[in-house]
Amino acid sequence: MTEALYCIGCGAQLQSTDPQGAGYIPAAALAKQQASGNETYYCQRCFRLRHYNEIADVAIDDDEFTRLLNSLGQKKALIVNVVDLFDFDGSVIPGLHRFVGKNPVILVGNKADLLPHSVRRARVTDWLKRQAAVQGLHPIATLLTSAKKNFQLDELLATIEKYRQHGDVYVVGTTNVGKSTLINAIIKSTVGNQDVITTSQFPGTTLDQIQIPLADGHDLIDTPGIINGTQIAHLLAKDELHYISPQNELKPKIFQLTPPQTLFLGGLARLDFVSGQRASLAVYVENNLLVHRTKTATAAEFYDKHAGELLTPPADISKMPAFKRHTFATKEAQDLVIAGLGWIKLSPASHFDLYLPAGVGFSLRNPIV
Repeated sequence: MTEALYCIGCGAQLQSTDPQGAGYIPAAALAKQQASGNETYYCQRCFRLRHYNEIADVAIDDDEFTRLLNSLGQKKALIVNVVDLFDFDGSVIPGLHRFVGKNPVILVGNKADLLPHSVRRARVTDWLKRQAAVQGLHPIATLLTSAKKNFQLDELLATIEKYRQHGDVYVVGTTNVGKSTLINAIIKSTVGNQDVITTSQFPGTTLDQIQIPLADGHDLIDTPGIINGTQIAHLLAKDELHYISPQNELKPKIFQLTPPQTLFLGGLARLDFVSGQRASLAVYVENNLLVHRTKTATAAEFYDKHAGELLTPPADISKMPAFKRHTFATKEAQDLVIAGLGWIKLSPASHFDLYLPAGVGFSLRNPIV
């Protein structure tokens, strides 16, 4: 019986029969790698992603994600839950506390490098703890980190070592929170290997569990990203993701608004300032995403005329779900957080109408800036 081989990049079992399936590698390419004595294999999907930034869709059974979560409570392990500080509500795993059982959880807020310098880290950590509590999760430790910039990586490693008690470590999170980037940073820090696991801005890069041996015989395990359908990334084409995937510190876009006025965030969201005193609204989104101000009276006409061109992404509006209106009022200043897109600091004592593609989530929180 031929020994099963696995892609070191995404964890999928290698196969040479189904070019559309997970783990596909041409038989000739596999034979060439084996003949060279190289025991590190990358499937065709990971090879193209690493070298050409091309992504190939593969069919993954959603039941596999559920099976993975259900198995966590049956193991004795430390759970490291990675969330996106830029998009907590879009990156939280609903009901995680029920899946992990009695296993301890470390909560890691990743992408701290994207937060403006004016944000106080202690305040963000406290906010993160409160949000976790709302979800029923009570982590033994909460840290902010940046896998990309190695911010607080040593502190995270020390915390993991403190609580794992010579056991396995499972790293879990939704798609695109930076789990694999974080694990690559850990591998580089501890053993010197660089970029072992495939990472990208595309959701769902890791397809199966990837086990990294630890010195005491246990493993650090990268799991597939759990898909959260409320994130706006799932509605965009592959070449449009850079509009919503920040790579550098967010620079606020400040708008002086007198109601009734409207802000468009590309063609992805519309916010109407319905009533209230003239105020400054600060928009925190990817620096290259166009935010356009217009009069509410002509906003619908403006959108119909410019969607897909001036208001982009998306380039093809016909493929987006229709906008759904959400109406709310603020008593105090609040952040409006749109899942996978960013946030807007709203003025107090004001009324707003928010239009989002149906299914995209949003929430209100106390301002973090």
